Amino acid sequence: MTATQPDLGTWVGKGIDRVEGPHKVTGTAPYASDVTLPGMLHAVVVTSTIAAGSIVKIDSSALLTLPGVRAVFTHENFPRLNTPTQVLFGEAPVVPMQDARIAFHGQEVALVVADTPQEATEAARLLEITYAAEPPLLDPAGQRRETLPSSPDTSRGDTDAGWAAADVRVGATYRTPENTNNPLGLMGCVAVWDGDHLEIHDSTQGTIALRTILAGMFGVPESGVRVRVPYLGGGFGAGLNQWPYKILAAGAARELGVPVKLMLTRPQMFRLVGHRPNSEHQVRLGAARDGDLTMIEHRATSLSSMDFPAVGLLTSGTPHLYDCANVATVERTVRLNRRYPTSMRAPGEAEGNWAVETAMDELAHELGMDPLDLRLRNLATERDPATGKPWSSNAVIECCRVGAELFGWSRRDPRPASTREGDLLIGQGMAACGFFAYMPMSQARVTIYADGTAAVRSAATDIGTGTYTIITQVAADLLGLHPQQVDFQLGDSDMPASAHSGGSGLASSLSNAVIDAVSHLRGELLALAGPDSPLHGLAPDDVVCRDGALCRRDDPSAREPIADLLAGSGLVELAADGRLRPPEGAARDMVHAAAYGARFVEVAIDPMIGRLRVRRVVTVTDGGRILNKKLARSQILGATVGGIGQALFEDTLTDPGTGRVANGTFGDYLVAVNADVPDVEVAFVGEPDRYTPSGTKGIGEIGLVGVAAAIGNAVFHATGRRARDLPITVDQLMM
Repeated sequence: MTATQPDLGTWVGKGIDRVEGPHKVTGTAPYASDVTLPGMLHAVVVTSTIAAGSIVKIDSSALLTLPGVRAVFTHENFPRLNTPTQVLFGEAPVVPMQDARIAFHGQEVALVVADTPQEATEAARLLEITYAAEPPLLDPAGQRRETLPSSPDTSRGDTDAGWAAADVRVGATYRTPENTNNPLGLMGCVAVWDGDHLEIHDSTQGTIALRTILAGMFGVPESGVRVRVPYLGGGFGAGLNQWPYKILAAGAARELGVPVKLMLTRPQMFRLVGHRPNSEHQVRLGAARDGDLTMIEHRATSLSSMDFPAVGLLTSGTPHLYDCANVATVERTVRLNRRYPTSMRAPGEAEGNWAVETAMDELAHELGMDPLDLRLRNLATERDPATGKPWSSNAVIECCRVGAELFGWSRRDPRPASTREGDLLIGQGMAACGFFAYMPMSQARVTIYADGTAAVRSAATDIGTGTYTIITQVAADLLGLHPQQVDFQLGDSDMPASAHSGGSGLASSLSNAVIDAVSHLRGELLALAGPDSPLHGLAPDDVVCRDGALCRRDDPSAREPIADLLAGSGLVELAADGRLRPPEGAARDMVHAAAYGARFVEVAIDPMIGRLRVRRVVTVTDGGRILNKKLARSQILGATVGGIGQALFEDTLTDPGTGRVANGTFGDYLVAVNADVPDVEVAFVGEPDRYTPSGTKGIGEIGLVGVAAAIGNAVFHATGRRARDLPITVDQLMM
């Protein structure tokens, strides 16, 4: 048997509106930037103007005479902090301003604290710093390549033999540039100490992780740190790391004994809260004449900073998507005097898929084979080729077939540069994709009240993906209530511990914790049923909640209102805790399946001026059980826009001589806007996943994967020119 799945469907699956929507549209949703406390001061980060070397002198004496300036912290007077024990991707986060060393242009070197943000900003501008500059390492050529704990090398079969046996071979190098997350809401925090207790209002995607880091650095118990983030202005992965700005604000607040607020500027967002790192991929594919893959080799390198954990994951999906006997992946990183890297939506797989799916299109062309048929022939649908174990679910073939039908792929003329509308070249391309399964530990507490309402509490965060709403729907179904009767509270580290919101893991992790909590709650309710109750003597799995009553599964008419059970025992509320449980039975022998998808794109190109427009996108996703159709569609739409940006616009430029970000504003850094986004058709296929009770698979990341490759493949079909470097720019398309 596989994971036992509860009755979900009264509210789960329906596209109900966001429960937090009224707060957001009326401006009553409290973000970190909205927090104001009595006696609060404002802090501004000062950043370095060199990429490598050390600080010789910081003269802050004149600043302390300026109106409103209360303190200037540098490496000379900032508190000495403990080295954190918690790690991310195998390495510990940075402890800021502990010495004079400079590791990248824009590094935090001082913190100015004043009565108002304007006074702090002006003082920060006047701070004089003398550096001893050293030649920075900015060019990866010739630098040592390191292995990554997050991306070990993999190998099965014999790729050299597979290459030799191939009738058709392709091999090329593909590159992706640095992209910057840049959520709309500027990141920042407010920190306040009460003795040895710290409370911080922040823009983090993980309240528990931040609590652990701050407690360790400041030498207080975790119970002495409270992280609060009921609302977060986006993240896309930038909120996963425990950035130095949070630590600086907490340190300043402790030293000064008053609350300190620190908000980053938009240019600082380009330097201090991470980015998708540059990557380079060497891909080799071999195939028999009939299209059967004989080998896949994927070697990838990313750029990272001197001190911060490298992200990796560039080759994470390559061993699993296609059923090939001979596969090898190798991944390395190069440390340079560059800014912090971090996860960005679909980390690693967005870049790796671009390389592999472009290579697959090249292979299809060399074979004279339809790109869709090549994928249908080789996709691994029954078992994970890396382990030989069955997938818990896999509808990638259905994604491809449904997408092809919706798109009208069969009417495509396969010849490159053969389709025109007037002077425009028309191209159609596709890509298959997956994003690895990820389901970290989460906990939740469910409380029911005698008035017929319920509350769910967890330390989780909602970064705009809809966590507030989908967990409300899950709880309403499990308790037999209307969503308006359920109050879901999150974003507080004092609540039951939760995973961070990232990696497409929270929806599955948290919904399964709620299922577990309600199961325990049913058991406690049954214990309240007297000997005359129609529910007396039943086990928790023998009953369900319907319309505010506990009912026998085999006889819905045998019921007892929850309020009556509570009132009869003299209780006004009853609570139970739950957590993500490991799979049971046959599910333990399955491979927890990734989310899968297929992307189909049509482009139009004016060859005289190189203007490229994406005209149509059909995106089909296997996300297991879809908890809310409206929010799921919104996730895929937003991710598709991000994929268009990755393909055509986004490129954070670093000055090769100084290491300075050269386009660190929205006036210079291009993103996809309304005019760049066509009508996008979104479809979902597949069944509830068998691995967990909720049957869900995350969809926050998968929507972006494959979009860039499908666009690039459409460009080749339109022009006969192969793009191997992102973004695809005008100069590559002019003829």
